[in-house]
Amino acid sequence: MTSIQKIPTKRARLGDKDVREAVLSQVLREHRRDPNVRVVEELGLENGATRVDIAVINGFLHGYELKSESDNLLRLPHQVESYGRCLDRVTIVVAAKHVQPVLEIIPEWWGIKVASPRTRGGVQVETLRSLQNNPAPSLLHMARLLWREEVIALLQRAGALPNELQGNRATLYARLVEKMPSIELRRAIRETVRCRENWRDYEPLL
Repeated sequence: MTSIQKIPTKRARLGDKDVREAVLSQVLREHRRDPNVRVVEELGLENGATRVDIAVINGFLHGYELKSESDNLLRLPHQVESYGRCLDRVTIVVAAKHVQPVLEIIPEWWGIKVASPRTRGGVQVETLRSLQNNPAPSLLHMARLLWREEVIALLQRAGALPNELQGNRATLYARLVEKMPSIELRRAIRETVRCRENWRDYEPLL
């Protein structure tokens, strides 16, 4: 009697949704439970010129960039520049096939996590390289996370005169950077974005 050989099933590619759900449920689970932390998906940076996949806003502006097996790395050099201007910390979460090319593109201060499929289903996320703080963020670009009314409120807090509350968005951002000390401004940006009301974000886990 001829035995029938079992043909191995081809594994489905690890897509963006798989990696995103794994990061939200594993890496960011405690952050999503914490009422003092804001977790936002697709946070626009530089007035919407680019978006980071997931942002965690607490004592830092920490961006998570996801590169699944279905993704390519064509946009990564531009993202490196943009995130370097706007974020305090960055972690890239990649499928194993991207590890080597990613190491040649990202700066040393970026953290790296690797997402891989588990044998019995699901996704495992492991740390390959710990992150460091961004050595040279741009206050002007970080300020662009703020809405116009938020910039005006901070200018008023900094003692700006009524005529200094006028002007286009670029003028107000520049004025805010001049008026507020850098440490105070960075803290104010984080707190303002974290405490926004009526804004899309992930509901905290119960």
